[in-house]
Amino acid sequence: MNQDDSGTRKIRVAAMTRVEGEGGLDVRVTDGRIEHVRLQIFEPPRFFEAFLRGRPLEEVPDITARICGICPVAYQMSSVHALEAALGVEISPEIRRLRRLLYCGEWIESHALHVHMLNLPDFLGYPGALEMARDFPEHVERALRLKKLGNDMLECLGGRAIHPINVAVGGFYRAPRRSELSEFIPGFIAGLQLAEEATRFVATLDFPDFHQAYETVALVHPDEYAMCEGRIESSDGLSIASDDFGTHFVERQVEHSTAMQAVRRETGEPYLLGPLARINHSRDRLSPAAKRLADEIGWETPCLNPFRAIVARSLELVHAFEEALDILKNYTPPQPPRIAYGYRAAAGSSATEAPRGLLYHRYQVDESGKVTQAEIVPPTSQNQTQIERDLRDYLPRVITLPDPEVAEACEKLVRCYDPCISCSTHFLKVRVGRS
Repeated sequence: MNQDDSGTRKIRVAAMTRVEGEGGLDVRVTDGRIEHVRLQIFEPPRFFEAFLRGRPLEEVPDITARICGICPVAYQMSSVHALEAALGVEISPEIRRLRRLLYCGEWIESHALHVHMLNLPDFLGYPGALEMARDFPEHVERALRLKKLGNDMLECLGGRAIHPINVAVGGFYRAPRRSELSEFIPGFIAGLQLAEEATRFVATLDFPDFHQAYETVALVHPDEYAMCEGRIESSDGLSIASDDFGTHFVERQVEHSTAMQAVRRETGEPYLLGPLARINHSRDRLSPAAKRLADEIGWETPCLNPFRAIVARSLELVHAFEEALDILKNYTPPQPPRIAYGYRAAAGSSATEAPRGLLYHRYQVDESGKVTQAEIVPPTSQNQTQIERDLRDYLPRVITLPDPEVAEACEKLVRCYDPCISCSTHFLKVRVGRS
């Protein structure tokens, strides 16, 4: 962080903290004018789409789960739904509810971690959760209790908490017994109370007065709070099936990042994914407890302040616990746990709601059940252009501060998105120049 002889001020965050993955931030200001803001993701590209080509389709859920240790279920759910669409597989209602329960477990462990350990220290004035724990041990203890409940659910349904192995095209390799799931009920009742307590607390935080004219994008389902199924809708009136994702959204490469960035194809403009977008589109489909709590805390819809995303995540945490409890109390083991299918040459796509926002998968398979083409568009790569725009719009409010404070303010804004950098570095376009 320095200023050169020309009056150009350079502010650089070499490595952002309390985000998943490796990335930095580069800001250049000349004579008080912001020249550029670049969210630099330098984690090496991981080539998952290329890895999948030639693989049996049954391997896809296990491979894509390795993209992220925090949201592996989202990658598995998007992949199995897309492959089932290609093969014409119709799952049973029991399998569908069990998948939503698994997704609730992931939302719980991911949201609990981000709300309490990654984002809350910013609002309470601490460099991290360890320092915060000295004065506010109850928040860290609550985080650990909530996250463990989510992790335990992933372990039960997925075979293990990190990179689950029980998810299959057509359903599950093994469905839990009713007695196994009933053991979770007391803990999830307590978890629901803790989640409500957390939401009431974070709603009282001091939020910067910063509102953006977002185009919000989320899955919307007519009968439920969308997680695994629904139409892709935007606040600008778009309403499409997941098959049409590529018609309206496009990824592009930028020089300063190993992650692709997505924009609206028609306008070239960025858009917002995640909890704020989901609640803006589907507040009326939140669980009863989450809706009551939103009313109690005076939650305004639409909310277009990124700093308030911590409250949106907390409301979704309440929803996830209440929906999970409903499934647990009324669980009927699927018979069979996995629907049989045959191979055919076809293509299929799907979008689900990862904790951080819309996640899109598309696959082509051949008549022998091998993957011939794969496309994965993570939520963080879609949000990245909007994050940079937010930073450009927010910087004038803080640019007169000393460089370390400007850098800290920028990091706080980025962390509101809960970016998953490892997820976003899934592809790099390589150009070779020869003479």
